[in-house]
Amino acid sequence: MTILILIAVILGIMVLVKLMNIVQLSTQVSGYEETEDDQIKENNYAGIGLMLFMIIGLSLTVLMIVSYRPHLLPVAASEHGVGLDKLLNINWIVIGFVFFITQITLFYFAHKYRHTKGKVAYFYPMNHKLEIVWTAIPTIVLSILIVTGLQEWHKILMTEKKDAVNVQVYGYQFAWITRYSGKDNTLGKSNYKLITDENPLGLETSDPAMKDDVYTTGNEMHIPVGQEIKFQFNARDVIHSAYFPHFRAQMNLVPGMNTFFTFKPTITTEEMRKITKNDKFDYVLLCNKVCGVAHYTMKMTVVVDTPEDFKKWLRKQKKAREISSTPTVAENTTVNKEVTATL
Repeated sequence: MTILILIAVILGIMVLVKLMNIVQLSTQVSGYEETEDDQIKENNYAGIGLMLFMIIGLSLTVLMIVSYRPHLLPVAASEHGVGLDKLLNINWIVIGFVFFITQITLFYFAHKYRHTKGKVAYFYPMNHKLEIVWTAIPTIVLSILIVTGLQEWHKILMTEKKDAVNVQVYGYQFAWITRYSGKDNTLGKSNYKLITDENPLGLETSDPAMKDDVYTTGNEMHIPVGQEIKFQFNARDVIHSAYFPHFRAQMNLVPGMNTFFTFKPTITTEEMRKITKNDKFDYVLLCNKVCGVAHYTMKMTVVVDTPEDFKKWLRKQKKAREISSTPTVAENTTVNKEVTATL
């Protein structure tokens, strides 16, 4: 139905354009010359048309905002997300205020100052006070917004988070792997040279810190509510972007680099299902970079558990020490040299 309506609107516009062309051609053929009174009459119609366009356009804008609001993201499910939502709402209020004021002024002036008999345009080349006012006000408003945003960003990234759960999020075309630190709360070392089918993260099995790590290759990750989660992001092949929309968090995954983001989830999955009144609601981890032909498949369900349920789930996952024995980086390099020499 939407497509049919769109086609009908396009065809209607095309018909109107053709009718206008026909009227113009008929005027030229008849030799009719437009008088000043005719021009003024057309200007009056144009002025009324602009005011109608403004009223209809702004009304549709308000209607769209109201109609789409229920389809927006629910309340932020992270501690820092509440502050980000407030900051974003302030930005939208400022943008909306400026938008409506400028649009109303633009169309009103086009209507009010249309050409009529006896009206001459006033030459007004310079007004220093006005220049200062419309330069100073946007500067002050933007400076406040920028400083507030930087403070929020500093609070998120620069504040030291102690006793956070260390989780590695590893992206590759086109899936995710997550790894959790064990009791030592330290992720073991990994190296891309050690990546195999049995060891997809390239973990160094000789590293003591790796022995108690836990990892999952399924399509689901769990995190505990009310506890800081420090994510370490890594990519195998191209740049990916780990996007947690409900937690208002996103960080790029760059091959050869470690990137980090920390947040504290505040609402469990079950609680959010009650808030959204949707029994099938799930938090998600998405790739927000177009990373290849199957980019759209990089989606993982994120489950926010109570601390007790999280510990139960973690105990059931595969331990890193269960990875079959693989050569260390040094051994791997030696083997490669021997193979190269033989060739």
